[in-house]
Amino acid sequence: MTQDMVIGLARQAVELTLILGLPMLGVGLIVGLAVSLFQAVTQIQEMTLSFVPKIIAVLVALLVSFPWLMNKLVDFTRNLMEQIPAMVR
Repeated sequence: MTQDMVIGLARQAVELTLILGLPMLGVGLIVGLAVSLFQAVTQIQEMTLSFVPKIIAVLVALLVSFPWLMNKLVDFTRNLMEQIPAMVR
């Protein structure tokens, strides 16, 4: 296993991690901005108002994107398992 293989594998793992986190982070960002705008317009400064909608939105985004997330993870794992013989040499 060469240094280039290790760097390539680490790069793929980091890219996959960022791609898998993107749907939940994006939804959380959009909902957070909407709630902040609502709080600024109405001057309601309730702390739970900012957390509860974001948590619910992130959970819904996770449930919606879960099949896609699992497909990406299974593909990455399958490719990694197929590359093991080449890595051992």
